[in-house]
Amino acid sequence: MKAIAVNGSPRTKWNTATLLESVLSGCEANGSETELVHLYDHEYQGCVSCFGCKRIGGKSYGRCAHRDGLTPILDRAAEADILILGSPLYFHTETGEMRSFMERLMFPFLTYTPSYASIFPRKLATALVYTMNVTEESMAATHQDSSVTASQGTMERIFGGCEVLLCTDTYQFDDYSKYLSSAFDAKDKERRRKDVFPRDCQRAYDLGARLVAMARD
Repeated sequence: MKAIAVNGSPRTKWNTATLLESVLSGCEANGSETELVHLYDHEYQGCVSCFGCKRIGGKSYGRCAHRDGLTPILDRAAEADILILGSPLYFHTETGEMRSFMERLMFPFLTYTPSYASIFPRKLATALVYTMNVTEESMAATHQDSSVTASQGTMERIFGGCEVLLCTDTYQFDDYSKYLSSAFDAKDKERRRKDVFPRDCQRAYDLGARLVAMARD
């Protein structure tokens, strides 16, 4: 069994990456091989709208025809038993790199049929992990949770199911005094980092264990 986590954050040692590592630890503890991919380490584009993945009888039908640094990652993601995508929310949605990855990953499996049926050949255990520097209540008040719901729905349509782990009110800087960030209370942020984030990591670990169980069903 193989679990792949894809980090859509430009930071490889901060909130999103740490949570993904915790998910993979939960997978590994329950018998899965694991891999963590940092998207910002690779050169690639989003969907180029060539429609090679939709051409009936074409050599790229059902898979992304565009070849670049993302191609081997897409291949491994499609072959995995467990797939976890992680991203901070920037301007109400995933980072640009993660959006490009999601386009390239999912569009080839979505058909232009009346029901927009998926041609992904099996059910895949998947999850979305999000981080956000505002509270969950603020996310809902500004409708930023709508993009999370939309992405979850697309993952469910393509792969058959998707869990979401949301980590809010995150700690962004080592020293808040160095940045214009008066909307936040630095001491509250630090306390939350010490008290709440470890619980978020435990939730992530537990998610990894559940994903392995789902993949075995």
